[in-house]
Amino acid sequence: MPAREAKVIVDAAGQESFREFVSNRSPALLKTAVLLSGGDRHAGEDLLQNALIKAAGRWGRIDEPEAYVRQILYRQQVSRWRLKRRRRELTVAEPPDRGSGSDGAGAAELRLVMREALSRLTARQRTVLVLRFFEDLPEADVARLLGCSVGTVRSTTHRSLARLRDHAPELTALGVPGAEQQPSRSLAAVEVRP
Repeated sequence: MPAREAKVIVDAAGQESFREFVSNRSPALLKTAVLLSGGDRHAGEDLLQNALIKAAGRWGRIDEPEAYVRQILYRQQVSRWRLKRRRRELTVAEPPDRGSGSDGAGAAELRLVMREALSRLTARQRTVLVLRFFEDLPEADVARLLGCSVGTVRSTTHRSLARLRDHAPELTALGVPGAEQQPSRSLAAVEVRP
């Protein structure tokens, strides 16, 4: 059976519109894709590239392009964690020694700690936390996007937060407000850099 190919955008206006969208919105979409991929930039880039390919095939019929591409990202990530494949081990460098300067080292350390903690979560847990706290979606929207019940979103969020607290108790030591109760609020502090 031949592989499905993305349909090409036919008219010049559609091509220019798509190029402009990719140019303007790719950085924000990549940040979300990297977070969904557990901090793995290459996997995030692949996730975004596949989503953009799918969007390109339907470009003339899309009313809200960014919402459409984000939904593709979420659904592709859900499909990935539903596959019965072995998990790849993600190796990361140890965080640097804690400095006492105010040169932004605290923010960098927070990003490292959050990335490490997020990478230890399952893909499903990470996806729920990213949707709930980074994308700031209500439980009902997360449930609709993931194709599950609101109760499942709540229980997954609760278990994910507990696991995040277990894996990153240093969030409290770093002075993240509310870290002892909800460390995932600091999820927005995880910055994805090129």
